[in-house]
Amino acid sequence: MKIKISLVSLLLAFTLVSFAQEARTTSDVAGVRTSFKPNKTWDNWFIQLGGGVQTVLNEPGKSFVQQFGNIDTDLLGYPALNLSLGRWWSPYWGFRIKAQDIGIFEDEVVGEPLLGSPWPFQYKNLNVHLDAMWNMTQYFCKYNAKRVFSFIPYAGFGWITSEKFTFDGGTMSINFGLLFDFRLSNHFGLHIDLAGATTPLNHLAATAGFTFNLGKSYFEVVQPMDFALIDDLNSKINGLRAENELLSKRPISCPTCPPAVQAPPAPQPEASDFRGIVLFRIGSAVIDRNQQIQIYNTAQFVQNSGEKIKVVGFADKQTGSAAYNLRLSERRAKAVAQELTSRFGIPSDKIIVEWKGDTEQPFPRENAWNRVVIMSAQVK
Repeated sequence: MKIKISLVSLLLAFTLVSFAQEARTTSDVAGVRTSFKPNKTWDNWFIQLGGGVQTVLNEPGKSFVQQFGNIDTDLLGYPALNLSLGRWWSPYWGFRIKAQDIGIFEDEVVGEPLLGSPWPFQYKNLNVHLDAMWNMTQYFCKYNAKRVFSFIPYAGFGWITSEKFTFDGGTMSINFGLLFDFRLSNHFGLHIDLAGATTPLNHLAATAGFTFNLGKSYFEVVQPMDFALIDDLNSKINGLRAENELLSKRPISCPTCPPAVQAPPAPQPEASDFRGIVLFRIGSAVIDRNQQIQIYNTAQFVQNSGEKIKVVGFADKQTGSAAYNLRLSERRAKAVAQELTSRFGIPSDKIIVEWKGDTEQPFPRENAWNRVVIMSAQVK
């Protein structure tokens, strides 16, 4: 029996260690060296809406680089509007489809009269392109889902339509640029987009606008297990199994052996010694299925002893504000009390419910274990 109890204790310790290894939204190493949990299909999508100015570089016989060094200031100020839809596959790799409207000053670029048009930019073009995006900040720095600023270069290709230029019907474009992203909340932010495109009419654009994040906007960091501890636990379990195997091979009776001394019965715990715990996931008041055994044992104790039970909720201090943690610990305590009454038939007058938030940390050496409800016998 002692060996069986030791096995159970080891397995319980293993469960607690595994439970403590929860994913987080920050990392201790650079993002490129961090592992992340996969998100759902509809998470990490975003919509960007922006507007600004652009200029056209249209000097035949000169490359984009040559023209960039000799921008005609008279052609600055064309309006630019854009709309983008994209998704981040990881904290540092993503894609987007961007559509940008390009206004052209007809008389200055093409050399034709405006023909009485009230607008100086008679011709409209649309550049639609697919961009690959690289969040260099999250890639090289420690990942932080609440990081305010990110530097994101991108490059891609697309198609630009036209009405009256020599490339009637449209032509391919090569697009590139720099995106400066400013996070304001999980679902809203601002951005500045410095974009360029190589087409028969090369152009540059500077726009600013809003970013709307859809679904879950962050990634969860998976912390590696303590493999040394796991190996040690496995070694102890294997050792206990080997000892059980040897014990099973001993003869049932031994005529020459002295009579066995009857061991005294194990002392029963006092009512005040009873204690049970229910662990929760970060930010959650939902009782996991593997924690139901603790509630069942508590219900059995109350039914057998007739004693009252105190149910106290806690929250870890490293996550959330004090006010949020107080409400969270209340929800956890009430969830356990509700389970005792509705599922196991414990009268509500046998349960005393309290919550402490993060003002008390019953397990100061392991932060994750403080996401807990502790059930104990109420001392009269």
